[in-house]
Amino acid sequence: MPSSVLVLIIIFVVLLLMNVPIVVSISLSSFFTVLYAGGIPAANLIAYRMASGVESFSLLAIPFFILSGLLMGRGGMAKRLINFAAAAVGALPGGLAIVNILTCMMFGSISGSAVAAVSSVGGFMIPEMNNKGYDRDFNVAVTATAATTGLMIPPSNVMIVYCLVSGVSVGAMFLSGIFPGILFGLCLMIPALIIGRAKGYKGGEFPGFKVVFLTFIKALPSLLLLFFILGGIISGIMTATEAAAFSVVYSLVFGCFVYREVKIVELFEIFKEAALTTAIVFMLIGASMSMSWIMAYEYIPQALGEFFAGISDNPYIFLLIINFVLLLIGVFMDMTPAILIFAPIFLPAAKMLGIDPIHFGMIMIANLCIGLCTPPVGSCLFVGCSVGKTSIANLIKPMLPFFLAMLVALLILTFVPGLATLLPSVAGI
Repeated sequence: MPSSVLVLIIIFVVLLLMNVPIVVSISLSSFFTVLYAGGIPAANLIAYRMASGVESFSLLAIPFFILSGLLMGRGGMAKRLINFAAAAVGALPGGLAIVNILTCMMFGSISGSAVAAVSSVGGFMIPEMNNKGYDRDFNVAVTATAATTGLMIPPSNVMIVYCLVSGVSVGAMFLSGIFPGILFGLCLMIPALIIGRAKGYKGGEFPGFKVVFLTFIKALPSLLLLFFILGGIISGIMTATEAAAFSVVYSLVFGCFVYREVKIVELFEIFKEAALTTAIVFMLIGASMSMSWIMAYEYIPQALGEFFAGISDNPYIFLLIINFVLLLIGVFMDMTPAILIFAPIFLPAAKMLGIDPIHFGMIMIANLCIGLCTPPVGSCLFVGCSVGKTSIANLIKPMLPFFLAMLVALLILTFVPGLATLLPSVAGI
């Protein structure tokens, strides 16, 4: 391994252990590595790579999806999705847990944010489950794990980030996430049902098909947004960026003028929060792209490809190794920098073994979604603890059945690539 790469890794790890923010750790480690290697003024090179890293038209979709997610959360869309899910499946044993999972799937998919799903859905469902006699820690565990499914079901900001570094079509990547996202949601429902039955968590009474239909009609505008976005991108009517802008206008109209749950005076705070979140994401992208460039310059992806090829030419053995590595990475690193740094490293090796980049991308995203529920950087876990007023220590045992369910779903996705590649191939993308 080149000495400059060792310098990069050592500085990066040391800064992380010192609890230096991830974007600062990436930037400083890249800066000092280039300074060590010499040749080009380090400051100029890092600044150039950070600026060029965010200079992509497809990335413009991210701030729009962030803003639309905030508008949906405050504009009443989450509440209507919860009402529909409660009417449809709330009568099952442990019914509120199933309602929670189903709502997180629907809301996470239209908002593209797992953290927004934990905050919006959990803010309503966790207190409701507490009042119905469900264990508080179980409720938080359900919400934190279920919220990650929204990052697999389109639209998803992390999918756009993966497309940036892999060259995969955004439309193809969006389509690839539908079946895996549903698979993860169904797998999470299994332990929820088992635990709900074992602990006597009762569901409510079935309200009748008329109520289910009425709640569906009220939730339909929220659900239609997903079809408008996907349909517009797949048909070629809209780019991903234009679809994201459309989702902002759509959620703004419904939140402010149809549901009237967002006041005009509240828009400034919503825009401010969206701008701050966008700034954080884009700083991560810029910093990570500079580190990825250093890795590519030192031929690390090619070296790793040869290394993995030397272990086995079986693509499934490679994917199992990658699963283990990515699960470990997800424990210590957030999704966006992990994808930006490691996708360019692992993807060439995957291509050498004949693995479809779309399938590989979904495996990366699924692994890192699990990391969102693990300390020390699991954002869904921390937000869930805050909303549910509990501690991480209390969640260790309740989380285990849901972790197991997610690992089972991950193995199914690994060994059945058609789950990710079928819809893009049918659509001809």
